[in-house]
Amino acid sequence: MKKIVVIGGGAAGMMAAITAASSSKVVLIEKNDRLGKKLFITGKGRCNLTNACDDSRFFSSVTTNSKFLYSAFYSFDNNMTIDFFEKAGLPVKVERGDRVFPVSDHSSDVIGVLKTLINRNTNIELMLNTRVSDILSEDGKISGVRINDDREIYCDAVILCTGGCSYPLTGSTGDGYQFAGRVGHSIADLNPSLVPFNLSDSFCKDAMGLSLKNVSLNISTGKKKIFAEQGELLFTHFGISGPLVIKASAYMHRYLDKKLRLFIDLKPALSEDELDARILKDFNKYINKNFNNSLSDLLPLKLIAPVIERSGIDRYKKVHSISKEERMRLVRVIKEFELEFAGLRDFDEAIITKGGINVKEINPSTMESKLLPGLYFAGEVIDVDALTGGFNLQISWSTGRLAGLCAAGE
Repeated sequence: MKKIVVIGGGAAGMMAAITAASSSKVVLIEKNDRLGKKLFITGKGRCNLTNACDDSRFFSSVTTNSKFLYSAFYSFDNNMTIDFFEKAGLPVKVERGDRVFPVSDHSSDVIGVLKTLINRNTNIELMLNTRVSDILSEDGKISGVRINDDREIYCDAVILCTGGCSYPLTGSTGDGYQFAGRVGHSIADLNPSLVPFNLSDSFCKDAMGLSLKNVSLNISTGKKKIFAEQGELLFTHFGISGPLVIKASAYMHRYLDKKLRLFIDLKPALSEDELDARILKDFNKYINKNFNNSLSDLLPLKLIAPVIERSGIDRYKKVHSISKEERMRLVRVIKEFELEFAGLRDFDEAIITKGGINVKEINPSTMESKLLPGLYFAGEVIDVDALTGGFNLQISWSTGRLAGLCAAGE
């Protein structure tokens, strides 16, 4: 019977271990004192474990190296994931956007069913509080791992499931990249992704806590449009966050060295002419008021001052004396409320890591290294990533399953 070491007890690692243990002896090594530490906080503690979308939407939601995942996904897709968890005793439900959650809304229940499968399987030896210091090779193939700097465990295959660099307090500190690098693998640039933005705009601190719904976020560089979608965002003390911003961050990494233009259309449902008509209606209502007292029906209170400043109209000017030219300046400010991008937030706040082990050096049909036979990869350590909505966890389940099957020789 083969002996397989799985490094990392997160989503991919637990799936790989459970799968491989159907025909092999498995040693599952986790440096934390418990399994699934990052899984516990996913989906705000509810664990969005997959997405019930069709295949085309799944692949369109993978923003890096989607074609690499064809074999992994089709060998264990989202429907198989749902079936796997329900058979393991975890009822699930589908919510808005086809997001799949446990009925209980507790990520601990997802971890619980995986732990039960691991603990019941006599082929799995679980080692917690154990740190792998190196992977070992002999005669050009995997021979084992070194743990806690001295003890060696010999094996036929190693599955590396160490995650990325995001949320480092959960143990995702990039160890796997170092292991892979030592045996010759190249690592695509590592960046935080699915993460808020820093802005240089001084008004952000005053706007902190303001949530804007049904606004459009537009990002471009030169004539290249990077992102343009409608949704919800939130002002913070450092810049902006919220679903729209988190999604946009997935598309920005290749442009971070360029001059980026960001603006919000605060009224995307209205054309410029329609917005002008709406402003005229409000001006007629507040005809004898000062300009700064005429926008409360149109804009959130925290945005009135910066909009007025950008319009160049005297805040104390009487509404009835505002010219059409000034009004059109106001329209353009509202339709193109510009923001000064100052960078992405750090890995501490990133949901995932963009970058990782180069997919050209991994066999997509098996998840085995092309450079070192017997070494397999699964999960976030690979250079694949996707949008929010359960897609990144599905990547972990699919690659973990395929790596487990192939490492065990199935």
